[in-house]
Amino acid sequence: MRRMLGQRASQLDRGERMIGWKLGFGAPAWLERFGLSGPLVGFLPESRAHRPGATVSCQGWVRPVAEPEIAVHLGRDLDDPDDMESAIAGLSAAIELADVNPPPEDLAEVLAANIFHRAVILGDPLDRAGAGVAGMRARVAKNGVGVADTTDLETLTGEVPSILAHTVALLGTVGERLQAGEVVILGSVVPPIPVRPGDEISFALDPLSPISVRV
Repeated sequence: MRRMLGQRASQLDRGERMIGWKLGFGAPAWLERFGLSGPLVGFLPESRAHRPGATVSCQGWVRPVAEPEIAVHLGRDLDDPDDMESAIAGLSAAIELADVNPPPEDLAEVLAANIFHRAVILGDPLDRAGAGVAGMRARVAKNGVGVADTTDLETLTGEVPSILAHTVALLGTVGERLQAGEVVILGSVVPPIPVRPGDEISFALDPLSPISVRV
C-alpha cells in the first residue's frame, strides 16, 4: 500500500489532482482466497475521470473489463465512521474501466499498481440518506443487450457502511483520510464485463441517472 501511495504522491508532485479512492477485491471469493479482512484501496486521478457518454480508448490493453459500481460522494471529511451519514452528500452510478493484467496472483504487485485502474465514468450524485441502497436496482447492457439486472447490490462489495468504515480505518494507518469533495467507488456490483474496442456499456442504477461509456 505504501508503494501505491508513493505512486499517488509522485503524480501529485507532477500537478495531478486526485478526486478520491477506489475499492477492489472485496467480493467474498477474493477475500477468502487472499485472506483479506476487507477490500483493497486504490486512488482515482482526475485525468482518468470521464463524463457519461465518453469514449475511452482501451487500445493496447491486455484484458480490459468494465465494472458497474456505486460511487459515494462526500460532503465533508469522514474521519469517524460514526459520523458517516452526515458526511455523505449522495450516491451516483459509476463505471470503472480496468486492465486485469497481469492476472491477480501477486496481490502486493496488484495493489502497488493501483488495482488495474485505467478510467472511471461518474454520474451526477443524488442525495441518498445514509448511503442506503435499499430499493435500488442495477441494470447493465453491453451493445444494447442486457447482461445484468439485479437488486442485490452489496453481495460482491460488502455493505456500504461497513466497507466505508474499513476504508477510513485502512487509510488512517498510512496517514490518509477521506475528505470533503472526494468520491469513493465501492467495487463492481456484478461480475466484471469483458470489453473490446467498439463496445458500449450502459449502466442504469435506478433511481439514479444512467451512464454509459464506449471503448
